Amino acid sequence: MAAPSLGEMLGILRAAAEETRLRILALLGEGELTVSDLTDILGQSQPRISRHLKLLVEAGLVERHREGAWAFFHLTEHGPAIAVLKSLLETLDRSDPQLLDDRARLAAVRAQRAQVAQAFFARLAADWDRIRSLHAPEAAVEAAILDALGDQPIRNFIDLGTGTGRMLQLVAPLASRIVGLDASHAMLSVARANLERVGLSRAELRQGDIYAPPFPRDSFDVALIHQVLHYLDDPARAIREAARLTAPGGRILVVDFAPHRLEFLREAQAHRRLGFAREQVAAWLDEAGIECTLVRELAPPRKGDDQLTVSLWLGQDRRIRTDWPLKQQDREVA
Repeated sequence: MAAPSLGEMLGILRAAAEETRLRILALLGEGELTVSDLTDILGQSQPRISRHLKLLVEAGLVERHREGAWAFFHLTEHGPAIAVLKSLLETLDRSDPQLLDDRARLAAVRAQRAQVAQAFFARLAADWDRIRSLHAPEAAVEAAILDALGDQPIRNFIDLGTGTGRMLQLVAPLASRIVGLDASHAMLSVARANLERVGLSRAELRQGDIYAPPFPRDSFDVALIHQVLHYLDDPARAIREAARLTAPGGRILVVDFAPHRLEFLREAQAHRRLGFAREQVAAWLDEAGIECTLVRELAPPRKGDDQLTVSLWLGQDRRIRTDWPLKQQDREVA
């Protein structure tokens, strides 16, 4: 990572050298927040908080992303300000009374957010529990996912259609960077509360369309599509987009149901597809430039036409790993 120039360093220091902005940086070190969150925590007006955030964004210390009508802010992950920012936050005295008060109010904001998210999830839990009872236990599915990914280091991981964020929790110990994409603001609220509860403040959550994910080509070395394809009109397109995001030598893992006859899932759960054949997903991966290297099926807890088999497809990008995009990315992550 290149060191900041003299002019860049002066801009960084000017932006950080103000009490409210320094408190904002300390709070964002705990995870991404909205203007409304910061207004509640810091007890200042929205216009004032917005002005402080604008200066921090312009100095390259903070990044902003949209989620519907909301805007979330998080510490920068790119550019020359990273080293300065890391050193600055490590130097702060976490036992300072003002910072302690800020973290206490942050905890209250998160508790309220978690309560709202839990109420939303509770309305869906009964239907989800019914589906879970029809296939292999979640623990077995998650163990199979980890087994498929192996112990190869993951620099940048994306979960396409992240839902509750559970897959981000599962893969977090293996990955340097974890990103969850979902079209639903409500589900992202659930995911955000779940991740905050387990202390995964570094997770990035983005609202967006799986058919047009808002990330550059070759951005991730692992992309996961977990129990999403059966909701889509055009699953092949989603796989092509995942392949576009996958860096040379990177991998795509698809987890979904094998073909079944449970028509009630169309009506009760809005499933568009009643599972996928082994050859079908493998062919879609192949057409997207991804070689299917593994197909695994997890049998349901008991035999019968009313049960679901979970299938896993692992594919690898055919381009060699020394291609330029990944080498450039490696330097940015280092």
